Amino acid sequence: MVTTGAAQIKGWVLYDGSCGFCSRWVPFWENTLKRRGFHIAPLQAGWVAEKLHLSDKERASDFRLLLADGEQVAGAEAYRYLMRRIGWATPLYLLSILPGLRTIFDASYQAFADNRYFISRRCHVPVRRGKKR
Repeated sequence: MVTTGAAQIKGWVLYDGSCGFCSRWVPFWENTLKRRGFHIAPLQAGWVAEKLHLSDKERASDFRLLLADGEQVAGAEAYRYLMRRIGWATPLYLLSILPGLRTIFDASYQAFADNRYFISRRCHVPVRRGKKR
């Protein structure tokens, strides 16, 4: 775990800053995530590229968590990891691990991830330019 002042950072939620949906909704949940020790940053941030050691294409392919110990969690597993740590989201986590529903959850995540730019355009969700992280 990384310590900054009195707070311990458990990890970073890394999202696609060039996706309208992602750049709008991940910052929306920032306070909820921070209370659990997670900070947010766009995958396009320079420090993220250095830490992840992935190509640009690999890095931007999935929603990711970078944990304080250096472990990386990506895709549907990253959502499960976070849901398990947010009390009111625990029932969603439990549903997402049930046989059958796990397959649906994973396929739904992948379908959304693969089409997130199209969905952002169709829903008229422009890229939100926030503060640099």
